[in-house]
Amino acid sequence: MWLLKFFKKSNSDKMKKFLIVGLGNIGEEYKETRHNIGFKILNELINKFGKEFEVSRYALRSKFNFKGKAFVCIKPSTYMNLSGKAVKYWMNKEKIDLKNILIITDDINIPMGKLRLKGKGSSGGHNGLEDIEKSLNTIHYSRLRFGIGKPNKLSQVDYVLGKWSSEEKIILNEKVKICSDLILSFCLTGLSNTMNSYNNNQGTV
Repeated sequence: MWLLKFFKKSNSDKMKKFLIVGLGNIGEEYKETRHNIGFKILNELINKFGKEFEVSRYALRSKFNFKGKAFVCIKPSTYMNLSGKAVKYWMNKEKIDLKNILIITDDINIPMGKLRLKGKGSSGGHNGLEDIEKSLNTIHYSRLRFGIGKPNKLSQVDYVLGKWSSEEKIILNEKVKICSDLILSFCLTGLSNTMNSYNNNQGTV
């Protein structure tokens, strides 16, 4: 009986952890901006499980367990350009393997609403990804890029920090829910299976 309890406790202690990071900027002025899509997607995921974010070190943080996996979700409070500081801190604190990290970010080089999941790659000029790459000293981490399209008349800065248009919101609501499911798939079935399911079936590559 004692051995059974011991093994149950050991298995629980070894529950696989995942760090899910939604990139964005804190503050009212940044809410519902294109650059904050990572925050919006994590809000959808956390709400699905009836959880809330709490103020913690370098981030707003929430946790939940699902199907034998532990999900640590953070929205860095360091602002976009220092996202790597929060990622590295929580990766080390929670003892999470690099392969179990997923970064969610916007991408102006992908058409609006298109999704692209990859296990490595360059920052593509994205300041948040650049800082994460610098902090982790590698480009080998999984990232989900949410296409926001290219600006027409606005500068790039004004565009990414601008609010969603009414037309974009129609696409946005559907795609945010898909991203929530994609995150669960990434943690439960792995990167390769999730890429095959979502990249190929969502018209994202």
